Amino acid sequence: MEYRIEDLAHHSGATVRTIRAYQDRGLLPRPERRGRSNVYGEAHLARLRQIADLLDRGYTLASIKELLEAWDAGRGLGGVLGLAAEVDGPWTDEKADRITRAELDAAFGGTSDDAAVADAVALGVLEPMPGRADEFLVPSPQELAVAVELHAAGVPLSAISGHLRELRGQVEHIASRFLEFTTEHVFARYLGNHPPTEADAAEAASLVRRLRPLAQQSVDAELARAMRLFATRHLRQHLEAEEPPQRTEEPQSVVLPASTMRAVQALVGEGNAAAFIAAAAEREVQTRTLDSLTTTHRNSETVDQMPPIA
Repeated sequence: MEYRIEDLAHHSGATVRTIRAYQDRGLLPRPERRGRSNVYGEAHLARLRQIADLLDRGYTLASIKELLEAWDAGRGLGGVLGLAAEVDGPWTDEKADRITRAELDAAFGGTSDDAAVADAVALGVLEPMPGRADEFLVPSPQELAVAVELHAAGVPLSAISGHLRELRGQVEHIASRFLEFTTEHVFARYLGNHPPTEADAAEAASLVRRLRPLAQQSVDAELARAMRLFATRHLRQHLEAEEPPQRTEEPQSVVLPASTMRAVQALVGEGNAAAFIAAAAEREVQTRTLDSLTTTHRNSETVDQMPPIA
C-alpha cells in the first residue's frame, strides 16, 4: 500500500501537521519522493501506530525517539513494550461495572443529586458512557459501594467526596513512596541502560508481576493495625466520661469566746486546742445525725401502729 500524506493521516488517526512534526523530530522516516509527490508506505503507518501506542502508555516524545532508534538498530522493542504492558496492566482483580442513572439515584435513597453526580465524575468514581446520557461506567464497584453504605449511615454526599479527595492524596503519596523504594532497591539495575536490553526488560516485567501484590498487602496489613489501634483508643475516649472536678469549699473560721478558748487550753494544752475543738465539733455533728435517724425511725413505727381510719 502507498499513501499520500492525507491518506496516511486518515488511516493512522494522526493529523497532517503531526506527521510532519514527527518527520522534523526524526521520529518518522522521510517519504519517498516521486515527481512532485511524497509517497508513504506501510512502514510509516506502522511507525505512527507505534508512536501512538507509546504516547498512550505515558512515554514522552524524547523517550519514544530513543526507543525507536534502538528498534532501528536491531535491539527490538518486545521486552520494553512487554514491561510497559505489565506496568500498565490492572493492579487489582476488581472488574468494572455499569450503572444507570435510575439505579444510581435508587442506591442513594431515591433522591436525584446532579451536583453529587458531577462530583463523582470529576473524581473518577463514575465515567460517562459515550452516547448514553443515563448510563455510567463504574471503574471500582467497591468504592461506589462504600459511598452507598456511608450515605445510608447518614454521611452527606459532599462529606464523602471531601473524604475521598483527602484519602486519595494520602494513598497516592504511599504509592509514590513504594515505587521510589522498589525502583531504588530492585529495578535500578534493569533500567540503567536507555532503553534497557531485551533480557533486562523481560526480567523487570517478571519482577513487576511478582511484586505487584506486595503494595496492596503492605497497605492492608498496616491499615488493619492502625485501625485496631486508633479505633480502640477513639472508642475508649468517648466511653470514659470524665468526672467533673469536685468543688472544694473554703474552710470557714469560727470565733469562739475567749473564756471558752482559755478553758479548752487549760484542759488539753494550748498546742492541742485546735484539734480538740475540731474533734468535738465532728462528734457533735455525728451525734445529731444519729439522733435524727432514730427520731425518724420511731415516728415511722408510730404511724405503722396507728389503727386504720374507718
